[in-house]
Amino acid sequence: MGSWYWIGVSAGLGAGVGVLVAGAVGAARSVLLASAAAAALAGAALGFGIDEWQPGGWGDVAAGAAGGLLGLLGVAQVVGGALRRGGTRSGTAALVAGAALVVAAAAFIPAVGYLEAVALPALATRLRRARPERYAGLRTLARDE
Repeated sequence: MGSWYWIGVSAGLGAGVGVLVAGAVGAARSVLLASAAAAALAGAALGFGIDEWQPGGWGDVAAGAAGGLLGLLGVAQVVGGALRRGGTRSGTAALVAGAALVVAAAAFIPAVGYLEAVALPALATRLRRARPERYAGLRTLARDE
């Protein structure tokens, strides 16, 4: 495998770390900036480790950092929606941690790491657009006028 493969693995592992951080932190907007920095640094550290082990150069480090940031931003929308709809923090964190393991394992499939780093923010954008509007529902029938 060439350096393109290991750069993709770095991006996918970074995305897995970003997913894990998003599950651990939750959807609090107050800590989103700090958790984004943590995810990018953890992804960069993974990329640096892969760069020391296999060829790839600074592309590994940059792809790991970008994957961590994009993974966090993509899954923060999912975590926020789950918590708003009544999911518990511990249950959501456990499910997202399992998903992070799947994302990290899939990074070793050639070219999938690149796709993960692009697909997670696209998923968040799609979910944000598809959010239903609030409506009164049955509360309008309960009015006595």
